[in-house]
Amino acid sequence: MKALLLWPIMPNSFWSYQETLDLAGLGSTNPPLGLITVAAMLPRDWEIRFVDRNVSLETEEDWAWCDLVIISAMIIQKQDFRELIEKGVELGKKVAVGGPFPTSVPEFALDAGADYLILDEGEHTIPMFLEALDRGEEKGTFRCCEKPDVTKTPIARYDLLNLDAYLAITVQFSRGCPFQCEFCDIINLYGRKPRTKTPEQMLEEFQVLYDLGWRRYVFVVDDNFIGNKRNAKVFLRALIPWMEGHNYPFILLTEASLNLGEDEELIELMVKAGFTMVFMGIETPDTDSLVGIHKVQNTRKDLMESCHKITRAGLQIMSGFIMGFDNERAGAGKRIQGFVEETGIPQAMFSLLQALQNTAMWNRLKQEGRLVDGLGTIHQGAVMNFVPTRPVEEITEEYIDTFWQIYEPMAFMKRTFRHFMMMNGWRGKHKRPITWHEIRLFSFICYRQGVLRSTRLRFWWQLIAITLLKPRLLYDYLTTLGLGEHFFSFRHQVRAQLREKLAILKQNHQENQEDSDYQLAQA
Repeated sequence: MKALLLWPIMPNSFWSYQETLDLAGLGSTNPPLGLITVAAMLPRDWEIRFVDRNVSLETEEDWAWCDLVIISAMIIQKQDFRELIEKGVELGKKVAVGGPFPTSVPEFALDAGADYLILDEGEHTIPMFLEALDRGEEKGTFRCCEKPDVTKTPIARYDLLNLDAYLAITVQFSRGCPFQCEFCDIINLYGRKPRTKTPEQMLEEFQVLYDLGWRRYVFVVDDNFIGNKRNAKVFLRALIPWMEGHNYPFILLTEASLNLGEDEELIELMVKAGFTMVFMGIETPDTDSLVGIHKVQNTRKDLMESCHKITRAGLQIMSGFIMGFDNERAGAGKRIQGFVEETGIPQAMFSLLQALQNTAMWNRLKQEGRLVDGLGTIHQGAVMNFVPTRPVEEITEEYIDTFWQIYEPMAFMKRTFRHFMMMNGWRGKHKRPITWHEIRLFSFICYRQGVLRSTRLRFWWQLIAITLLKPRLLYDYLTTLGLGEHFFSFRHQVRAQLREKLAILKQNHQENQEDSDYQLAQA
C-alpha cells in the first residue's frame, strides 16, 4: 500500500505565530504528533509519504503515486480538511480520516466523502481499520470507547519530518485530564483518568530526537501534564539526570492546570528538568464565572498569588482567557486586561467563548435552545456560536478593545520585562548552538522594536538590564519578544474580522426588525 499522509493548512490564529515564523524563516509552529504516530502504527511494508501543508504542499505526483490518503485534522483546519477529502474522492483515491475534529463531528467528514473514519484513539482503531482493508471493505467507521494503554504507543515517525522547518517538536507524556470544565472537549476525547507513559518510554523518545540532531523547543503536548502528579514527578526525576547528562539539549514547555502552584516540589522538579514555560487555562479572574463552568480548581487559591509563585520559581506563564461566560458582568475584558498586566503574563491566549460539539456546555445550550448554526472553533476572529446572557455585540466590542490593548507593542514589552525580572534566573547549563533561525529572528526584533518603533529606548534599556541581571534568561526573553511580533500583526486581523461579523449581525438584526414590522403592519 502507498499511503499519502496529509496535515491540512492551519489558518492564522493565536497559535500559528505566522509573523514570527516568517521572520525566523520557519514553516510551522510544530508538527502533527498524532499523524506521525499513526505512521508508526502502519504496516512496515507500506510505502509512506508525509506532507505538512503548512511547511510545503504535496505535488500532483504525490496524488498520482498514492493508493490511500490519510488525513488528520482539528476543527480550525476544517476548510482545508474538506477540500483535501473532496480532491481525493475526485481523483478516485480511497480517503481515510481521523483526529479530534472528525472524532467529535464525524458527519462533516462523511458529508465531504471520506471512505474510512478512524476515530477515537488510534492504538485501538488503526488495527480495526487495517483488518477491514485486509477483508477488502470499501468503507467503514471505526470507533472504540475503551481508552488504550499509552505505554504500548510506538515512538512517532520523527524521521518523516523536515525538522528544520519547525519552531518546536512535540512529544506526549499523558492523555486525559481529571477536571470537568464545562466548555472543554478534552475529557470527551481522552477521558478524566490521565494515562501516562513510562519514564523509559519518554527518555527513549527524547533520545530519538537528540540523535536526529534536534536542539530547540520540545513541547510536551499533554492535556494536563500534572493530571497525575505522582507519575509526573517520577518522570521528572528520571528526566533531570538525562537532561544534565546531555547538556540540556532541549527547551521544554507544556500545559498544566493552575493547581501546579500548590505543589512547590513539582514546580522545582519541572524547572530542574529544563521546563521554561507552561500554558495554563486561567480563563477569567471572575470567581462566579469559574464556578459556573465547573473550573473550581482555579478557585481554591488566590489566582494572582498562584501565578506569581510559579513565575518566581522560574517558569514563564502562557495563559488562556475567555470572555462570554453566562452571567458575566460588564467590564470582563478590562478585568482580564488588569490581571494580565498585574501578573506580567506576556502571552495571553484570549478568545470569545465557543461551544464545542459534544461538550457539557454544548449539550446544556442545546437543551436551552441557545445554540446558533455553525460549529464552535477556538479562533480569535470568530463570534460566539450561541446566544450569551448579555448582548453579543457588547461582549465582542469589549473583546476587540481588550485584545487590541493587550497586544499594543509598548504594553507587551513592559509586562514581558516585569515577568522575566520576577523569575528565578536559573537555567541548566547547555551547549545548544545558535542557529541562523535565531540570528535572523533576533536581528529583526532589534530592528523593529529597537529602531523602527517608538519602543526603541525602552527596548535597549530592558535588553541591557536582562543581559546584566538575568543573563541565563536572555534567550527566552528575546524569543518572547519575537513571538510578540505575531500578536502585533494578528490583532489587526482579529479586529477586522470581528468588525465585519458585527456589521453582518447588525444588518441581520435590522432585516429581522423590518420583517417583524411588516408582519405587524399586515396584521
